[in-house]
Amino acid sequence: MLKVLYEDNHLIAVYKPAGVLSQGDKSRDVPIIDQVKEYIKNKYNKPGDVFLGLAHRLDRPVSGLILLARTSKALSRCNQLFKDRNIEKTYFAIVEEKPSNPKGSLVHYIKKDTVKNKARLFDKEKDGAKKALLEYTLISTSKSSHLIEVKPKTGRPHQIRAQLASMGCVIKNDVKYGAKSSNNPKQIYLHAKSLSFEHPVKRIPLFIECPLPNDLEWKKYSYV
Repeated sequence: MLKVLYEDNHLIAVYKPAGVLSQGDKSRDVPIIDQVKEYIKNKYNKPGDVFLGLAHRLDRPVSGLILLARTSKALSRCNQLFKDRNIEKTYFAIVEEKPSNPKGSLVHYIKKDTVKNKARLFDKEKDGAKKALLEYTLISTSKSSHLIEVKPKTGRPHQIRAQLASMGCVIKNDVKYGAKSSNNPKQIYLHAKSLSFEHPVKRIPLFIECPLPNDLEWKKYSYV
């Protein structure tokens, strides 16, 4: 059952469960964009193809809010908002180790290793690497894990996963970046929590939030 978080004539925001693709790939698994197209087609009894564009993407094992555009105008303007960093993105991450500083900023230069499908980080500028910035805050802690709020200022591939791992705070289940183990290969404990931005067509402030997944690990922090 598709969970719609926000909807108007220009935009639709939905919950993407961990393990679901943002868009199609060679696996031929049904991606979230196709699920939303089917939802729009059925709800509005639309004949033919439904126009829908991804304003951004989430890695397959990441859960949370994903924004899609229902018109080409909204899509181009959303793309510009992300490019100009005029959208505030907030993620929650459950990590294995507590950060040494409860609050801070991380700056790296990031390059995607397409063979290993993994991000490589550098402390200094390097050919082919792009600057990656994020801010983090420790929100809560338990005996076995710690909840961190992350606000990425850039949108690089695997940025949050790689940058948190670089300071010793590997996301739970994320064995690609050094997690001790995984109880589900299709899920890591990274969740796209909210987006805050000016509506690309209506020009009004918009804040969209996504509830935490119904999962035992996330339930530890359901009071947050």
